[in-house]
Amino acid sequence: MAIKFQYNKTSLQQLEKQLKVRVRTLPIIKNKESALRMEVKRCKTEAAELEERLEKQIQAYEAMFALWNEFDASLIKVSDVHLGIKKIAGVRVPLLENVDFDIRPYSLFNSPKWYSDGIHLLKGLAQTAIEREFMLAKLNLLEHARKKTTQKVNLFEKVQIPGYQDALRKIKRFMEDEENLSKSSQKILKSIQEKRKEAEA
Repeated sequence: MAIKFQYNKTSLQQLEKQLKVRVRTLPIIKNKESALRMEVKRCKTEAAELEERLEKQIQAYEAMFALWNEFDASLIKVSDVHLGIKKIAGVRVPLLENVDFDIRPYSLFNSPKWYSDGIHLLKGLAQTAIEREFMLAKLNLLEHARKKTTQKVNLFEKVQIPGYQDALRKIKRFMEDEENLSKSSQKILKSIQEKRKEAEA
């Protein structure tokens, strides 16, 4: 990325201001990136744990597979999922607060004894599956934010800050050269004027 500038004091001051902003912002962005990196790592661990828990619950469900043909699946359904929002290093992520289930009344005398266990098992299965989905959504958001932040850190560190420093160096050199030329031309002019005065005298 080439930084556009002119060889004058105004451009020099603007570039110095831009450089200061980036130098001041860089440590903040680096901290954000490391916070997001740690959060992504933690989320991945939690997602793996939820995946494992879900697998175990599915295995428990499959162990009773023969009985599930008798079970009335319409007895239980998810009625509501309560969401919250949490900010992690400036990134808004969804937060699962609670899952509400609707359990239709059923006859304890006419239904098999294991129905209450079955409802409890399905409730746990649904809860874990929903938690896992939320964790994956959170992970995707955080991963995306981390990538963007890493790109910004690299842009500042490897492109913009060195670019501004280089541009400032060029302007300062140009202005020094211009000043030196001006001084030397003044000296030459002065010596010419002195020689004329001597010739006239």
